[in-house]
Amino acid sequence: MIIPAIVWTICFGLFCTVIAIQVFYYLYFFRRMAYYQATEKETSVEHPVSVIICARDEAHNLVKNLPGVLVQDYATTHEVVLVNDNSTDESKYVIDEFRRSFKNLNMIELTQEAKMISGKKFPLSMGIKSAKYEIVLLTDADCVPASENWIKKMQGAYNDETEIVLGYGAYHKKPGLLNKLIRFETFHTALQYFSYALAGKPYMGVGRNLSYKKEVFFKNKGFSSINQIPSGDDDLFINQVATAENTAILLDHDTHTLSDAKNSWGEWMTQKYRHYSTGKYYKPIHQFLLGLYSFSLFLVYPLLVLSMLFFNWQLAVGVFALRFIVQAIVLYKGMNKLNERDLYPWFLFLDIWMFFYYLFTVPAIWKAPRKNWS
Repeated sequence: MIIPAIVWTICFGLFCTVIAIQVFYYLYFFRRMAYYQATEKETSVEHPVSVIICARDEAHNLVKNLPGVLVQDYATTHEVVLVNDNSTDESKYVIDEFRRSFKNLNMIELTQEAKMISGKKFPLSMGIKSAKYEIVLLTDADCVPASENWIKKMQGAYNDETEIVLGYGAYHKKPGLLNKLIRFETFHTALQYFSYALAGKPYMGVGRNLSYKKEVFFKNKGFSSINQIPSGDDDLFINQVATAENTAILLDHDTHTLSDAKNSWGEWMTQKYRHYSTGKYYKPIHQFLLGLYSFSLFLVYPLLVLSMLFFNWQLAVGVFALRFIVQAIVLYKGMNKLNERDLYPWFLFLDIWMFFYYLFTVPAIWKAPRKNWS
């Protein structure tokens, strides 16, 4: 069967359209994070802060990471609220041992499961309700602050209008391809949610490094509207309450948190399924913008190959080069901003990889997520 030439002309036209969409996203959205410069404040105010960590059977992570939270260089009043959620390991004894040396460490011991409330929402709600101070700073038991200035700089982003501060939850750099794939996907996600926030369309944050005011939590009646969804205590909650006016971002390397990436493909896919299963609950505008970008990215390389083989390879490469140059500049600046510059030499390979990544994660749309949050 001979396919008419018009089909390949249309294919090339679609390729040009997809490239135009991609270039638009890079120049209109992603450029904002890549070239972002934080405004210097004339005066600095240090607020009391409650750091909240939820842990379930995380004794080994608490031993490794909790000291990084407890020894923060922050002279102003602050506390660390650790919610021990039905742990069956040595977590309680580990926490008790830390409490001997750190009087600002408070433990909430949960010994019963919350019925009809999925995921981490109940223990996190208990932690927020028990927090003494208006500003709460959230992280996980498997995370450690990248510096002793984490609390100081995260709370420093607040002003009279700010109610939410988005931080970056990075992963430790380790050898191996899987580590690079995970870190690039994490960077790629952060490039989107930071850039959208700077464009006045904040849509998510990550619970590994997120701060907001208790008032926002209580005005929204906590997680009551999303209690039935296993995930969403970070991204869905922020999707509901964040606005262009009340949301700030921090890219400073001192404000990052670090955790260990998954060691196996299966564990990582399970984690991503859980995350992507919440996307269908985002606001329609966010679903549209994220969907259009992902769909156009998915089509770039199949349409490039078809256009090169069956239309005109010089024209196809020329059109692709436009996106490549814009992408190379923006990613270079963006990766430097988030301390992921070692990924830059790999960016073309990692960009091609995103086609296969979307193939693997599409089942999250219909696959039922796990009910637990660990």
